[in-house]
Amino acid sequence: MSKRGNGEGSIYPHGNGFAAYVWVITPAGQKKRKYVYGKTREEVHGKWLALHQAAARGAVETKSKSVEQYLHAWLEEVIRPNREPKTYDGYERFTRLHIVPWIGKKKLDRLSARDIQQWANKLASVCQCCHQGIDEKRSPYQCCAKGECCRKVLSARAVSDARTVLRSALSQAVTDELVSVNRAMQVRLPSGRKRRKKSWGTDEARRFLEHVRPDPHYAAYLLVLAMGLRKGEILGLTWDSLDLDEGVLEPVWQLQRVRGELIHKKKAKTEESENALPMPDLCIKALRERRERQQRDRANANVWHDSDLVFTTRFGTAIEPRNFHRYFVNHLESANLPRISVHDARRTCSSLLVDLDVHPRVIMAIMRHSDFNLTMEVYAQASDKATREALRKLSESFETET
Repeated sequence: MSKRGNGEGSIYPHGNGFAAYVWVITPAGQKKRKYVYGKTREEVHGKWLALHQAAARGAVETKSKSVEQYLHAWLEEVIRPNREPKTYDGYERFTRLHIVPWIGKKKLDRLSARDIQQWANKLASVCQCCHQGIDEKRSPYQCCAKGECCRKVLSARAVSDARTVLRSALSQAVTDELVSVNRAMQVRLPSGRKRRKKSWGTDEARRFLEHVRPDPHYAAYLLVLAMGLRKGEILGLTWDSLDLDEGVLEPVWQLQRVRGELIHKKKAKTEESENALPMPDLCIKALRERRERQQRDRANANVWHDSDLVFTTRFGTAIEPRNFHRYFVNHLESANLPRISVHDARRTCSSLLVDLDVHPRVIMAIMRHSDFNLTMEVYAQASDKATREALRKLSESFETET
C-alpha cells in the first residue's frame, strides 16, 4: 500500500486510483465529509487543496449532482431567465437529445476530459435516427426501424454546437465551485469542411425584387436585401418603430415561434441595437405603399385583428415565420432563382456592401453584428476588382429598375 505524503492525512489509495476527503459545512449547516477521487495522487492532491479552499470560503455541497441534474438546473436558473426564448429552446434541445442520453448519469465532479472526448466522437459517428428511435414513430417504417440504417449522423456544426452548450454549462459549474476545471475546453473536434455560406449577387437580388414587386409584402423582402434585417425583426416590426418622415427604422422587436407559442417581444438592448437605422428612399416608398395596402385590407375585412405590426395577413394577424419562409421559397422557384434561405438573403446585403467597397465598420453597424469577426468573415470573401466594378454598375441601376 502506498504511503501518504506529509500533510496528506486524508488522501489514500482507493480502487484503481486515490481518494481524499475534507470536513466541510453543508448549506444546511451540517458538518460532513466531502470526497474527491482521481487516478493519481497528484490529481487528487490538487482536488483536495481546491476543496480545502472552497471549504474555507463557505458552505460546500457534499452530494455531487449528476450531469443531467446540473444541466436541468442550469437551464432553468441561468439560461431561461437571462437569454432569449429561442436560445433557451436550442440549448434545451441539445441537452435533451445529444448530451443527457450519453453522459447525463455521470457525476458532475467526476466528468473527465476523456468522457467528453468519447461523447463528442460518438455524436459525430452514431446515426441519430437509430439512436433516438425516430423511424419507429413513422408509419410505415422507412429506414432504420426496418434494419436499413440511413446513417443520419450529426453535422460537424451540430456537434460543435452541442459541445458549446456543454462547455457553457461547465463554465457556470466552475463559477459555482462545483468543479475546478472546465473539461470541455480540452476536447478536440473533427475539423470538418466548413460549408460555404450562400448569397446572391446584385443581378439576382434585382431580379428577385422585380419578380416580387406586386406582392403585398414586397417591402419585407426589400428590407431583408437592402438593409439586412433578420426574419424575426421583419415580422416583429411595428409602425411605432418607424419614422417615415425622418426615414429611420429601429429594429427593436422580433416575432418568433418557440415551442408552439408565437412570441412578439422587444429584443435585449445592446450597443449595436440602440441606434436607429437610416432608410434608403426605396425602402421608405415601399413602406408607405405597405401602409396604404394594410389600410385597404382593414377596410375590406369582416373581422380585423388590431395590432401595430407592419406586416400582417389580410385579417391583421401576425405572419407565421414558417409561412414567410415558404412564401419566399415559392417566389424563388417561380422566378427560377438559386435556392437560398431568408437568412442567406440577409447575408446578400452584407456581400453587396463588401463589393461596393463599404468600410467593414460601416457594414458592422448596418448588419448589427455583435462580433467584428462576423463582419470580417464576410469581408474576406470579397470579389476581385473586375467583379466589384461590374456589381457597382448594376447597383447604380438597382433602384431605378426595381
